[in-house]
Amino acid sequence: MKLKDGQPLFSFRKTISIEKQLNQLNVPGLSFSILKNFEIIYTKYFGVKDLISKKKVDNHTLFEAGSTSKLATAVVTLKLVEKGKLKLDKNVDNYLKDWKIPFSEKINKKEITLKQLLTHTSGINRPDSMFNVEEGKKPTILQVLKGEPPAINDPVKVEFTPGTNHKYSNFAYIIIEKIIEDVSETTLPDLAKELIFTPLKMEDSFFGYPTNEIKQRIILPHNEKGEPKRIGLHPTVFGHGGLITTTNDLAKFMLELMNSYRGSSDKLLSQSMIKEMMSPTIKLDPSKYFGFTGQGLGVFLMETDKELFFVHPGTNHPGAVCMFIGNPTSGEGFIAMSNGIQGEILHLQMLFAIAKEFNWPIFRI
Repeated sequence: MKLKDGQPLFSFRKTISIEKQLNQLNVPGLSFSILKNFEIIYTKYFGVKDLISKKKVDNHTLFEAGSTSKLATAVVTLKLVEKGKLKLDKNVDNYLKDWKIPFSEKINKKEITLKQLLTHTSGINRPDSMFNVEEGKKPTILQVLKGEPPAINDPVKVEFTPGTNHKYSNFAYIIIEKIIEDVSETTLPDLAKELIFTPLKMEDSFFGYPTNEIKQRIILPHNEKGEPKRIGLHPTVFGHGGLITTTNDLAKFMLELMNSYRGSSDKLLSQSMIKEMMSPTIKLDPSKYFGFTGQGLGVFLMETDKELFFVHPGTNHPGAVCMFIGNPTSGEGFIAMSNGIQGEILHLQMLFAIAKEFNWPIFRI
């Protein structure tokens, strides 16, 4: 049964004071949603969207999803695979029209597949420089890939033989964005709207740089001291971290992924594709990967003999964070978004409290 707004949120509110933690961690605002038994049972908001306007967070306040955006990019990609426009194991250079992967002489294998890009096993750099642009300028996606002005970032390079290692890469998802646009001859923002946001009635979700109108609704990131900083979204490339959304919309997205997994819906992907997406392409050491045991197609996995959780956290510096974790077999999930960098700490505290409340054995400590 769904909880009514304002109804006490289970016993974990006795364990953790959200208001107190927001203050102590210098996080001005928070939104979160909880799923149970394949229902969105609760969505709640706290604080303000920024410390300048001091407007309260509500159900229309927009947050930055950070790298949780990669999960949406992956779904668009896999939808194109189902349509026969892309193949997971084909050399991606065959899809790229006016730019190719820049291999060096040190790399033995001279091709990269879409599956390797999706699973962070392509050898493509992160890059460590991250992504900035010259003030007031808007680089093309090619300028970003090449690291040319007005883009301010390292260029794409292949750091190790594809398929031999796992290393997280933002560039991999920008390359995927380029592939999507070269193959479909439309933009990732438009495709995501067509294939995800419209079918799921995610009316507060989009890829893109905020317009002046949107800036009135979107949070402002805050650093560890609680200082508001400029919006960190890139004006050109979005596949790696450019999703703007709400926790309630992300809950709709999570629920549809769960329903696809159990075969009760195919609005996004077929059951066979979603199960492939949530199967480990590569096993990960949980002690080195924040508890993740495997890497699926665009999603991290936490598995035991009895449980499976699909996960994708997100962080946009200087201070927008997102947690996204769900169990496709039990229909339980938790999504949280904050406008302070230390919201990551609060999200974890809430996750463990909720897991205790709902008896998620995988999170018992």
